[in-house]
Amino acid sequence: MQSSVYKHLAWVIPLVIVLLVVLDQALKLYISTHFALGESVEVLPFFQLCFVENNGMAFGMEWMPKWALTFFRIAMVGLLGYYMYLLSVRQHARLSYIAMIVLVTAGAIGNIIDCVFYGQLFGYAPWFYGRVVDMLYFPLIRNAAGETLFFRPVFNVADSYITVAVFAIILFFRRDLNDSLESKK
Repeated sequence: MQSSVYKHLAWVIPLVIVLLVVLDQALKLYISTHFALGESVEVLPFFQLCFVENNGMAFGMEWMPKWALTFFRIAMVGLLGYYMYLLSVRQHARLSYIAMIVLVTAGAIGNIIDCVFYGQLFGYAPWFYGRVVDMLYFPLIRNAAGETLFFRPVFNVADSYITVAVFAIILFFRRDLNDSLESKK
């Protein structure tokens, strides 16, 4: 039974990645075309859709040229693809662990699309120099003046995929990660 599940992963994994990326990109394109940069709409008292663009990595950090960051991300997705192949075909890793790697990969691809295409699509930068669209804002704790004290970052769905997967790997899949990276004799 289990080996038949792994046979289907060759088409299930790419399909799930595509569906996750489409969800991420649909929201990013909606926000980019229906909101002005900096515009915000309160959905709930603790949740807003807020259109911002991120020029660098997490929290706007910039530690390498934009084109290098984009190519680094593309190379990492290639390595993740190969890693998923090894996990599913050769190692028959737990499906839940493979799902976490799928989330990381889908999140990375979603942000790569922004960097590669959005500058050209929206006419503000050449290929590979686009900015990542962020829109999810959770100002959970505010002071009396209304300033956000806790949870200032604005992020996107792709970032959520990556964050959830990394925390899950740290909390629940450390052994799977170690076993998959261990040199087999």
